[in-house]
Amino acid sequence: MFVDEVRVHLRSGDGGAGITAFVKARGRPRGKPLGGSGGHGGDVVVEADSSVSTLLDYQRRPHRKAEPGTHGKGDLQHGRRGDDLVLPVPPGTVVRDATGTVIADLAAPGQRVVVLKGGRGGQGNAGLAGPGRLSPNYSEQGEYGAAADFVFELKVVADAAIIGFPNAGKSTLISRVSAARPKIADYPFTTTTPNLGVVDIDGRRFVLADIPGLIEGAAEGKGLGHVFLRHVERCRALIILLDPSPLQDLSCVRQLGVLRDELRRHDPALADRPSVVAVGKGDLAEANIAAEALRAAGIEPLVVSGVTGAGIDELMHAVADLVGRIDRRGEGEGFILHRPIDDGFEIERVEGRWIVSGRRAERAVAFDDLTKPEAADLAARRLTRAGVDAELRRRGAVPGDEVQIGTIVFEFRDETAELDEDDDFD
Repeated sequence: MFVDEVRVHLRSGDGGAGITAFVKARGRPRGKPLGGSGGHGGDVVVEADSSVSTLLDYQRRPHRKAEPGTHGKGDLQHGRRGDDLVLPVPPGTVVRDATGTVIADLAAPGQRVVVLKGGRGGQGNAGLAGPGRLSPNYSEQGEYGAAADFVFELKVVADAAIIGFPNAGKSTLISRVSAARPKIADYPFTTTTPNLGVVDIDGRRFVLADIPGLIEGAAEGKGLGHVFLRHVERCRALIILLDPSPLQDLSCVRQLGVLRDELRRHDPALADRPSVVAVGKGDLAEANIAAEALRAAGIEPLVVSGVTGAGIDELMHAVADLVGRIDRRGEGEGFILHRPIDDGFEIERVEGRWIVSGRRAERAVAFDDLTKPEAADLAARRLTRAGVDAELRRRGAVPGDEVQIGTIVFEFRDETAELDEDDDFD
């Protein structure tokens, strides 16, 4: 089953927690801090893999999660980093976030993008120790991984594409010139999935795609064609295959106008895509009549027959000429949109309480026990360094107001905490 668009829910791994541990040493009643730090959670990575041809697996299992990091232990044993979740997709897959913004176009095998970073592992008390904190009796909690929805959209990568109305003979043509074997029968039938085949004509080779049939109004969602118009976008040249049979209501001249109009309405750039016009079913008497009508309209078509093979070599040479003349520089490279990680914070007033959210604010108070004065003081200094205190004052917070960060609620105090130069909080 061919699936070319899916929505998935992904989550990166949670970071492991640091631990508080000591070893007794002379002159140090609390002992030397030996608590290990937690491992970082695994990232979520999307990678173009040429061995994958469909997104079906993600339709069946749309929820995926990376491995969490493990917790730290005593004796400076740090937790293991969680394995990344690598999601293989077919080359030509476009990755969009929940807002529809394209964050990656993975056009070539091996291209990859990190869509979600794993949660940071919490520091053990050994990692928090420094000149100003010789034996901290607290450690950091691990950071939760991020969760988000994404859309994977596959756009077939081919040199040329055959487009036409349903039952125009596209599948018969591609089966004649390549090893592709789409379903073909002698009754009205239209392709429901794109087919790819490699054409080798006198030592020249190119990839040909059979795009499911288009009808008038496809760009607006009529019929099935609009689902597959995306696959034409990556093709450098087009074969516009016209159907001259009496069963087709529209003349070949009219078919050509409709097809070009649908391409233009889907993407204006497609209107200028190099193309070859061919009249199919050349074994019918109507084919030559249709070709004459096209010539009268100023269009020089090729007449071909997928059944007898007449005109096929001439058509494939014409397509190979087109593909060979097109400048391929920059094509197939794709792109990745690198966006800075949002380490800021946001503040809103909800039912008399100040709600502070954001990675940096939550990281500042991520300790195992904030009832310990040393941990609470360090959290206060981190919030000051992050600018949370100043922003609360600017928003009108007064001493005694409740402030919530994550699940932690405390009272706001209008005083400036002394910054700690030993703290590596970032």
